[in-house]
Parts: sequence; structure tokens; C-alpha cells
Amino acid sequence: MKIVVGSDHGGFAAKAFVIKAIQALGHEVADFGCHSTEAVDYPDVAALVAEAVVARSYDKGVLIDGFGGAVCLAANKVPGCRAVAAYDSVSARFAAQHDDANVLCLGGKTRGELVLAEILKVFFTTPFEGGRHEGRLAKIAAIERRYSR
Repeated sequence: MKIVVGSDHGGFAAKAFVIKAIQALGHEVADFGCHSTEAVDYPDVAALVAEAVVARSYDKGVLIDGFGGAVCLAANKVPGCRAVAAYDSVSARFAAQHDDANVLCLGGKTRGELVLAEILKVFFTTPFEGGRHEGRLAKIAAIERRYSR
């Protein structure tokens, strides 16, 4: 798979590890920034990653900030993005299996490397289950259409 990764300054320190862990799973990775600990606005990076995934330039995305929630909030404003913050392997599995999440959001300051590696492994190896979950995703898409201008 082609994976795009982005972070704000709060996720910058964990991003290099995340990229290596994704590559170790056999995926190609593009780094959309940021490229230092200098403060950046997380909505800018989240939008870049979400737009690239929704446009299908990449198969999935990973966003990292301090706790995983802020980038998730911003990414989900892009219609078609299904970003989920995962804090453990169970939430990563359900994000992939039930929600067909296309962007995984992680907390670079709240999780250590072993937990991050396990979350990434589970997320990228768990297939979407389909079935009853497809109808729920269709409802989410209908909500997006209802509120789009």
C-alpha cells in the first residue's frame, strides 16, 4: 500500500518511528510534514493528508499529534475521510474492521513505540469486514452530503 504520513510539532518526534514501522510492514510511505519541532497548525497538515487519501493518491493515511484527537477532528472535515483516533490495538482493529477508516490518528506524546507499532500492525493488517458496516458507512456519507454546500 501507499501510505501518507503527517504530523504537527506535537507528533514530530514519533513520526520517524511511525514511518519506519509502516515501512517494516512492507508499505511505501510519503512524508507530508511537518519537518521540525517548530510549531505548525495541525489543521493544515491534517487537510493535506486527508485530501490526498480521499483523492486516492494514497491508499491510507496516518496523522500524529500530541494525543491523536486534534488531527482526527480536522481530517474528518474533508468529505470522504474516515479518520479514527486509535489508542490501542482494539481500537485500531475496530477502526479498520468496522469503520473502514482511511486515516489513522495517533498520539505521539501519549503512546510509546511498542504500542504505536502494535496499533500500526493491527490497523494495516485488519481487513474491512463489510456487511452490516457498509450500511452504516453509507449513512455517514449521507450526513456528509446533507451538510455539504
